[in-house]
Amino acid sequence: MFNKPKNNPPQQPKSGSGLAVPPLPDLPSPGQQNAASTPQVAAATASAPVATPSPARGASVLARDLVFEGNISGDGELTIDGQVKGDVRVNRLIVGDTGSVEGTVQADNVDVKGRVVGAVQGKNVKLLSTAYVDGDINHEQLAIEVGAYFQGRCLQTRPGQAAATTPASAPAATPAAPAAPVVTPAMAGAAQGEVVTLKPTT
Repeated sequence: MFNKPKNNPPQQPKSGSGLAVPPLPDLPSPGQQNAASTPQVAAATASAPVATPSPARGASVLARDLVFEGNISGDGELTIDGQVKGDVRVNRLIVGDTGSVEGTVQADNVDVKGRVVGAVQGKNVKLLSTAYVDGDINHEQLAIEVGAYFQGRCLQTRPGQAAATTPASAPAATPAAPAAPVVTPAMAGAAQGEVVTLKPTT
């Protein structure tokens, strides 16, 4: 009833675990002509712009034996295991266990395992158990693990709201000090021991 085809597909090699290994894709041999090499297709592909995929960004790392003095800014991810003396402004910042930053930190996501002395501004800020932070933190979300050291103020901003540079609970303006008495030239020439009455100006 059913006839087997005369050209049986080759048997799939089996790996040591007994599972079939998928076949490799057929690649044209150097002398074989494929559709992409025809003149019409070749001309069409030559005139079309070729989109080059951008390379995937990896995290930049400042190793533990490096000391960097100056400001750092960029759009990517930065891991600091060494020392930075300056401001850091990136998209994502990880201060490693041995990392240290002396300056202002600004990033969307900040994870601190090491030491930061200065203000921290970020949407999501995490202080892990080994963190040491001495400075104010402006944040949308803040997580502090047990064991982390933090000395400063937490200022929460709402999503879409700009971070406040001064706290919302700023003290009211202090009343003006009373005006100093005015000395007129006639009083300045008064003899010593003479009583002069001074009146404040209003």
